[in-house]
Amino acid sequence: MQSNQQQPANQIESILRKQANWKNLWFYQKTVVLYQLTYTFTRRFLPQYGDRTVDQMVQAARSGKQNIVEGSADGVTSTKMELQLLNIARSSIQELLEDYEDYLPAHRLVRWTPGHPRFNAMLTFCRSHNHMSHYEKFFEKWTDEEMANIAITLCRMVDKMMLAYQKKKEHEFITEGGIHERMTAARLGYRTNQRETIEKLTREIAILRQENEQLKKEIAELKK
Repeated sequence: MQSNQQQPANQIESILRKQANWKNLWFYQKTVVLYQLTYTFTRRFLPQYGDRTVDQMVQAARSGKQNIVEGSADGVTSTKMELQLLNIARSSIQELLEDYEDYLPAHRLVRWTPGHPRFNAMLTFCRSHNHMSHYEKFFEKWTDEEMANIAITLCRMVDKMMLAYQKKKEHEFITEGGIHERMTAARLGYRTNQRETIEKLTREIAILRQENEQLKKEIAELKK
């Protein structure tokens, strides 16, 4: 009786995917930094009125972060929806990247590329730090050139990480299927268990009948 009561819970567990804890994903943590960094950057270095770039950059940074959250939640039932939302997040981060890349030459600032004296230190810092606490203390100190280059590096890292994560999810979808395939597999598994139980009971009944017939014969012999 106990196993029969637990079966529906096990069936639901097999249908629904385990939700990813997006807060532990490095690329999500970096998008949190990007959003706050972008908010501060636009406040410090861009006009607060009459420039649509401010809203565009802040919204792109927020979209990148929020669509990761929504994608992880929707991934419980739909890998397809999760992949779509992750793709939207990547597109938002790429849009944000382009805004920062446009800012530097427009303001006659230097893009830090390999060979620049500060490039390696910046790359190491961004690779090894994911949390806001590591960056926030510099938000009011960094120049616009520093902030833009840090943001560009983070955008590129997030994009690369998300691309690898999407490929992993695509592989899971191919090998495990979507919710419809998992529901079908669960139903087939349930029916298989029912059939095996019925067959087992049928065999046990046949044995009991044989034993019953044997007992009847023995009782009849004893009566003689």
